[in-house]
Amino acid sequence: MLEIGTKAPEFSLPDQNGNVHKLSDYRGRKVILYFYPKDNTSGCSAQACSFRDLYPQITEKGAVVLGVSKDSVASHKKFEENFGLPFTLLADPELKVIQAYGAWVEKKLYGRSYMGVNRCTYLIDENGVITMTVGKAKAKENPRQMLESL
Repeated sequence: MLEIGTKAPEFSLPDQNGNVHKLSDYRGRKVILYFYPKDNTSGCSAQACSFRDLYPQITEKGAVVLGVSKDSVASHKKFEENFGLPFTLLADPELKVIQAYGAWVEKKLYGRSYMGVNRCTYLIDENGVITMTVGKAKAKENPRQMLESL
C-alpha cells in the first residue's frame, strides 16, 4: 500500500466502454480508487453494489468512484450491465496500475500461495494526494466507510 500524504501515481486505463481515463482528468475532485479481484464474483459484486447504492451521496460530496481490476474491458461492460453500476470500471490486464498502487500481493488459499489483487481502497484529494487508505477492505463495509470519510 502507498502511504497517506504521498502523490498518487498517474495512470491511463480504458473503462468499460473503451474510453481512456487518466487520474489527472479528475484534478479538482476527490477520487475513491478501489481495487478488486474479479468481476461478477460474490464479494466484488457486493462491494460494487454497495458503491452503486451510495453513489448519489458520494457524488453529492464532490467525489467520483473508480474501480480497478485486471479484467478486460468486455468483462467490465458485462459487470456494469449485470448490476447497473453508475461509476467507472478501469481495465488493467497488464497490472501496471495495480502494481503501482501495491494491490498485487501474495495470497494463500488452502495452503497454496499465489499472486492476486488485494481488495484495497484509496481516497485521493483534489490535488492528487492520498489522504486515506484501506488495506484489507471488507466488501460490504468499504463503500460506507469511504462515504463517511468524505
